[in-house]
Amino acid sequence: QVQLVESGGGLVQPGGSLRLSCAASGFTFRLYAMSWYRQAPGKEREFVARITYSGLSTNYADSVKGRFAISRDNAKDTVYLQMNVLKPDDTAVYYCNTRVLNNDYWGQGTQVTVSS
Repeated sequence: QVQLVESGGGLVQPGGSLRLSCAASGFTFRLYAMSWYRQAPGKEREFVARITYSGLSTNYADSVKGRFAISRDNAKDTVYLQMNVLKPDDTAVYYCNTRVLNNDYWGQGTQVTVSS
């Protein structure tokens, strides 16, 4: 079965950096686009970034453009989210996502807290 396991979250000061990882299994990772979403307390889950199966194309939410970078390693079945110049508004649970055969799959999430 499809499994997505996020890691790398934590507490960081404003202006700091974190790199999230999402290890995938149960499907042919290299054939599918991967995305990151986030959900802040009291808010709906929102799109953060997406990368195509090949890694050649990416897109980002306006709120993170220029600060975050999504990448993937198809040899390791892992997708990453490099987050720089973090702001308190980036505080959220971050989720890895993929759609396989019209089914959406989510990881358990990893908490990112940006605070001084």
